[in-house]
Amino acid sequence: MKLKIDDVLKSSNQPDLSDVELYGWIDRIRLLKNVQFLVLRDTTGKIQITNPLENDSARTLGELIAKITPESFIRVVGRKNFNPQVKLGGIEIIPEEIEILSLAETPLPLQPSAQLKERLDWRFLDLRHPQNFLIFKIQTVLEQAMREFWAERNFIEIHSPKLMGSASESGAELFEVKYFEGKAYLAQSPQFYKQMAMAAGFERIFEIGPVFRANPSFTSRHDTEFTSIDVEFSPVNSHLQVMEMEELLLKHCLTAVKEKLGEEILQVFGVEIAVPTIPFPKLTMTEAYTILAEKNHQIPKEYNGDLDPEGEKKITDYIKDKYGHEFVFVTDYPISVRPFYHMRHEDNPTLTKSFDLLWKGLEITTGAMREHRYEKLEKQAKEKGLNPESIKFYLDFFHYGMPPHGGFGLGLTRLLMILLNIKNVREVTYLYRGPNRLTP
Repeated sequence: MKLKIDDVLKSSNQPDLSDVELYGWIDRIRLLKNVQFLVLRDTTGKIQITNPLENDSARTLGELIAKITPESFIRVVGRKNFNPQVKLGGIEIIPEEIEILSLAETPLPLQPSAQLKERLDWRFLDLRHPQNFLIFKIQTVLEQAMREFWAERNFIEIHSPKLMGSASESGAELFEVKYFEGKAYLAQSPQFYKQMAMAAGFERIFEIGPVFRANPSFTSRHDTEFTSIDVEFSPVNSHLQVMEMEELLLKHCLTAVKEKLGEEILQVFGVEIAVPTIPFPKLTMTEAYTILAEKNHQIPKEYNGDLDPEGEKKITDYIKDKYGHEFVFVTDYPISVRPFYHMRHEDNPTLTKSFDLLWKGLEITTGAMREHRYEKLEKQAKEKGLNPESIKFYLDFFHYGMPPHGGFGLGLTRLLMILLNIKNVREVTYLYRGPNRLTP
């Protein structure tokens, strides 16, 4: 009977379960004079294999077991046995047959004490750790929950191109690639194509896909390629509607994660998933600056009009203390720190109808109501130093009936990092890409 380890551990109502067939990696080996112990691991858990050397067949099997190395992949057939002394669920397998399907070389190139760089060099071995596997189970639940949320609200999924003939945001942080006899750029964002979907009449769209930023930063929260979660919808009459949609999305997703994996996350990461109440607290950027001044925090000049990392942390700490909430929207960013396509307030055109969402001290989302009127959009592009001819294909969307619209984007790995209180985005990325890493 071919089973997963979790199936065996949960089959307490079958005390005489025999001919159990399991596949997995060797997690630990302990060879004693009269008995041999193996711990077998698969994606569902760990189980002890016990071979008492009490007869000829067991001793013959013992000769094979003595050749097994840690992290080898084996097949084992045996009998389930209840043993209260066994720490792994009080259950062991008494083997009748073992087959070494792939013998691991020894010593392993990755040791438990390895630093992050070594772990990333040998990422496939690092990912075998159950804690790392859990991260990607959580990622899967998050994405499934997002798709459920969007499907219930009639959103359409798109897949926008990642090779572009011009910049998708600005001329900065672009990867230029040879493209036949010319050149192309890797997409920094699907923003232009999300808005094209609004011009196409799709009304509500989402995309989960890669984006690329030629950012030379070596911080714990930046990478050069990451998975972006993007949403755009219309008609929209306020950026408040966009924030409301994100509140509902995150509440739905965190509820799903808590219900499906909450206990496991608490056990492995020591994190209790808090499902947020809605609406989330909101501050204008002016209010945020006032709070930071009261806390004697000086925004560095290079962040003028924006929030620096320490400022983000202080604002979320303030909200946590005052409202008991982990999230806060900061709204009404000045035009100096926002792209040309963000709509501006009619009564104060120096401010945009935009927002960032902060969670546990970090920004996870940028969103806005977009400018849908061609004349204003072209003017704002010129003010930002853009040549309208370089984005003609984009501006053409706005000549033929563009509805008022808005949307947001957030990084999947940063979401995971903050959710699990992990300090480095590299830990929650399947294969990290940064300024000095293109392998494996």
